[in-house]
Formats: sequence, structure tokens, C-alpha cells
Amino acid sequence: MATKKDTAARNVKVTLVKSTFGQIHRHRATVRGLGLRRMNQTVVVADTPEIRGMLNASRHLLRVEEA
Repeated sequence: MATKKDTAARNVKVTLVKSTFGQIHRHRATVRGLGLRRMNQTVVVADTPEIRGMLNASRHLLRVEEA
């Protein structure tokens, strides 16, 4: 079982590789909620179940890597 310290240390690197132009509002809002504003921008976010759900919802717009 992972401890709190191990869980807090896990991050994922997310890059916006496809434009949100023409996407449904829900997908645009999810990308904005991840902190992505423009194409090819990369952010590092915590690897939590909530973030994983957001990544799954907009997976066709994003590239996800372990950080």
C-alpha cells in the first residue's frame, strides 16, 4: 500500500498537442482546469484519481508522461 508521502511525490507531465478549437465546451474546460492555455504547453500535475479522470476525458488532446 502506498503511503501519503509516496502518493504526494507522484506527478505526471501533460502536454496539449491538439487545439481545443472546435471541441465541446466540456473538453475545453477540462484542459483549462489542468492549467493548459496554449498548444505545446506542458504542465506537471499531481497524479491523483481526479486528475486521471480529467486526463481520460480529454485524452485525444493530450500527451501524458510520467514526471
